[in-house]
Amino acid sequence: MTKKVNNFPPLPKFIPLKPCFYQNFTDEIPIDYQTLVRRIYRLWMFYCITLCVNLIACLAWWIASGEGVNFGLAILWLVLFSPCSYVCWFRPVYKAFRSDSSFNFMAFFFLFGGQFILTIFQAIGFSGWGACGWIATIRLIGTNVGAGIVMLFPTVMFTLCAVGMLICLIRVHRIYRGGGGSFQKAQNEWQSGSWKDPPSREAQHSNFSGNSLPEYPTVPNYGNPWS
Repeated sequence: MTKKVNNFPPLPKFIPLKPCFYQNFTDEIPIDYQTLVRRIYRLWMFYCITLCVNLIACLAWWIASGEGVNFGLAILWLVLFSPCSYVCWFRPVYKAFRSDSSFNFMAFFFLFGGQFILTIFQAIGFSGWGACGWIATIRLIGTNVGAGIVMLFPTVMFTLCAVGMLICLIRVHRIYRGGGGSFQKAQNEWQSGSWKDPPSREAQHSNFSGNSLPEYPTVPNYGNPWS
């Protein structure tokens, strides 16, 4: 067994920092769920791009209306939510499918649900929230068409993010409940401490020694997540 070297984020060599996580969908995620996990990963990337576009739109909002607080908050959301969303809800769902961890599934549902609600508020676009949503865009487009059109891009993107998050939340929950997952299993993992570093499915299947036969764990059959 070769040691797995962290490969994410893929930083250039001239940066004196090393990747913090190991991520390999083909090697670590069961083939039945690779498509779903990849789509959740792309959703995270799309959300980060949305925050970047929102920053540019908030700058146009500031120039058109003089409300600089939204631009400042847009910088904060970009710097804060881009890494935190990866750590707080993508890594839990990645580890959940990698090792069949009920605790990580529960962590994903809780944190991703909070992200989903926040994205809805960003899509709505309340003034002073640092997000260009429908309310702010419609109000400004009546006085400054150019800035309103620029703000329309992140408005639509936030809306698409919210819809994508809802779909992914339903898909993952259906898979988890279909495989017999429960809050009690998550509590048992918490009490035993196995949630801290759960072994991958590959490691579970290869956990044997000598001439004894491997003891394969009972892994729930989640079925086809896209049926």
